[in-house]
Amino acid sequence: MGERRRDRHACGMSIREWPEGERPREKLLARGCAALSDAELIAVLLGSGVPGKDAIALGRELLGKSGGLGTLLADPGGTVRLRGIGPAKRARLIAALELARRALGEQLREAPALGNPRDSGDYLRAQLRHLPYEVFGCLFLDNRHRVLAFEELFRGTIDSASVHPREVVRACLRHNASAVILAHNHPTRPISITFNHAPNR
Repeated sequence: MGERRRDRHACGMSIREWPEGERPREKLLARGCAALSDAELIAVLLGSGVPGKDAIALGRELLGKSGGLGTLLADPGGTVRLRGIGPAKRARLIAALELARRALGEQLREAPALGNPRDSGDYLRAQLRHLPYEVFGCLFLDNRHRVLAFEELFRGTIDSASVHPREVVRACLRHNASAVILAHNHPTRPISITFNHAPNR
């Protein structure tokens, strides 16, 4: 199967000429998202390729040059420039990531409470892991550790972010938070999470 697909890429066959079961869109509808590779999922979002390069090959090239899905989809400015990826295609990719991030965040917000570090970590990774720059954020909780809000308070560069404690205190009071989780990401390393209580009013 893989050899036949590579042959089709090599001879420049359009995806529309492939057997129906191998076309990314049809395969997704018939077998679900898990059956598709990252490049095939990107191809579905792109919708089409360019002369001499189908959408899957374009998706594969995007992944290779960007260094992975997170870097590719997180930067609205478009650090990766390829022929055939204009504003419309890039917007589709960025929107897809944002929808996935919001869906995960919604699921976590609707949970009864963030009762342990793993739950809190999952929520914060959904908010921060795709960012190509450093941020300092706060997750505000009520007295039952239910999520009130997440706020990105400070934004920095790829390797630094300045933090002003008075702004953290103001944000806690503004959200009437009983507890706050402080989060600081490193784009090239796992997110570090610090637990603390909001100051008394």
